Amino acid sequence: MINPFQMKPYSASQRIRGVLLVLLMLFAGIAEGKPHSAFTPPPGSSERRQILGSLRHEISRLHRLEVVFVVDYLKVQDGWAWVETRPQSPDGQSRYEGVSALLRKSGGLWRIAELACSGPDDPECLGSPDYFRKLKARFPALPLSVLPPGSVAGVPRK
Repeated sequence: MINPFQMKPYSASQRIRGVLLVLLMLFAGIAEGKPHSAFTPPPGSSERRQILGSLRHEISRLHRLEVVFVVDYLKVQDGWAWVETRPQSPDGQSRYEGVSALLRKSGGLWRIAELACSGPDDPECLGSPDYFRKLKARFPALPLSVLPPGSVAGVPRK
């Protein structure tokens, strides 16, 4: 039987190999982790369900409606998400005004940071040419890459 307290110390080459193995494992974990650039969570993914669930809860709270979403745009990066949707009744018979929102992941949960208003003549609403610039000013940590292309100066239109 081997007594672990009487084992010989590791040689220098064994220690170096051990450190390299740990670094390789850390790098592999980073490489397989969540992307650091904006991405669209695929339909059915946990992240997408959580984001849309948070938005669904807010629509239910504000308008007492049960809705499902047709997603026109969804980008996520570094705990921020921008979503543009067309809500409808679960049976698809009723369709409602489009809903756009900025969400922030906090404490492992997606929360509405701002529900965009859509008044066409309101300078604080989504239709305003300055809306996204003002949104970025209100949320300085917001990555521009989650916003729709062309919505903010410096983000190219695709």
